[in-house]
Amino acid sequence: MTTWPILSVVTFLPLVGALLIYLVPGEDEAARRNARWIALWTTLITFAISVILVLRFDPAQSDFQFVEKASWLASGITYHMGVDGISLPFVILTTALLPFCIIASWKSVTVRVREYMMAFLILETLMVGTFSALDLVLFYLFFEGGLIPMFLIIGVWGGPRRVYASFKFFLYTLLGSVLMLLAIMALYWNGGTTDIPTLMHTAVPRSLQTWAWLAFFASFAVKMPMWPVHTWLPDAHVEAPTAGSVILAAILLKMGGYGFLRFSLPMFPLASHDFAPLIWTLSAIAIIYTSLVALMQEDMKKLIAYSSVAHMGFVTMGIFAGTMQGVAGGVFQMISHGIVSGALFLCVGIVYDRMHTREIAAYGGLVNRMPLYAFVFMVFTMANVGLPGTSGFIGEFMTLLGTFKVSTPTTFFATFGVIFSACYALWLYRKVVFGALVKPSLMTIKDLTARECLTLFPLVALTILFGVYPKPVLDMSAASVQQLVSNYNTAVSAVKAAALLQ
Repeated sequence: MTTWPILSVVTFLPLVGALLIYLVPGEDEAARRNARWIALWTTLITFAISVILVLRFDPAQSDFQFVEKASWLASGITYHMGVDGISLPFVILTTALLPFCIIASWKSVTVRVREYMMAFLILETLMVGTFSALDLVLFYLFFEGGLIPMFLIIGVWGGPRRVYASFKFFLYTLLGSVLMLLAIMALYWNGGTTDIPTLMHTAVPRSLQTWAWLAFFASFAVKMPMWPVHTWLPDAHVEAPTAGSVILAAILLKMGGYGFLRFSLPMFPLASHDFAPLIWTLSAIAIIYTSLVALMQEDMKKLIAYSSVAHMGFVTMGIFAGTMQGVAGGVFQMISHGIVSGALFLCVGIVYDRMHTREIAAYGGLVNRMPLYAFVFMVFTMANVGLPGTSGFIGEFMTLLGTFKVSTPTTFFATFGVIFSACYALWLYRKVVFGALVKPSLMTIKDLTARECLTLFPLVALTILFGVYPKPVLDMSAASVQQLVSNYNTAVSAVKAAALLQ
């Protein structure tokens, strides 16, 4: 057993790195270089320690592991941390992607470098904390705290319309979260505690379940983002710096899905069952509508942003199917999408750094000058489409399989999303990579540098590995998903049986 507070170390070590950067004085080149190296080493050490979590994690147990508990505030609010098979994959995804973000920003960010690196390290602490918190108040603080560094990353280092995009992002997400705070207070008054494992086994009255579910849904739906509250995402992505887009797509979006898995299904099973048809409808609309919108985009980042909304539609559809395949597929799809969409934004960032434009029309024939880039971009494009043999296929197939058991029409419409994703992703690839190299500005463009290869090749390896061998992710979450689905179905069956007796 681990005796030292490993989860707290993983959570707060980036905060120590941010403090070190703050203590490094000066604004000269030496200070900027020191800030980059401190940020990189902090994220690498944090990732190395998080790997210990994986090695010592027992996937056969469905309970929370590495639990740390200490009294914190009055009224029974505690500092309570722990991970299970559902939250641990997201912790690892967060710690693994941060070093890539730091390396990707090495040359592209040249102003306020110290503040930029500090923002990312603080954001890492808040994201890991969100996935590890086992107290509602603690979760809320981490969940909402992540807004602030992301707001600054978009607003300070973003594009020309960065202020508009950052305020839109902030207001959308904050509005839903106010309702969630009210629901947290209601749950505390009902159960007498804010302890998440205790609340999972506390009976919530049917009327409160409905209102609490809607309040949590308001927050998580915006974060996912689900249709029709998705409009902040394309703006935020377009204006955010490359590393900001990676974190936004790969991790911040997953907080909504994680919230559904941690709160909506286990705490409000009856409301989740009642509202499932609504979720399936919104998911099917999101998959089809945003895929069609993606087809019309002229900006590379905007196209990938809309594709993210479509892929999150598969996740919500799978989670609220309430089946083993649906929920497990939802978890896997989020991890896979984190890797693939993050890598796609890195690919866009690479050509943007060279050409300073994201317009699809400005490119063409890149394969002639950048064959290595063309190969890497192809792997991630195919994964985005959901090609068998890539990680993108496993999650989509499992969510469709899980939903087919409970709603055939939803599955029928959602399958069109697979076809549409092939349309927009392959159209983007053909426009950018293939064709004749006729634009004079592209004649001297250089292929991937060693630093860029370092960021992309590990992600290529993971995309193919999890496509061929998804067992590590599925096994890690299997016991926790099994317990979640079992408790959910038991609660729903009990109500149906009671209704039949009346």
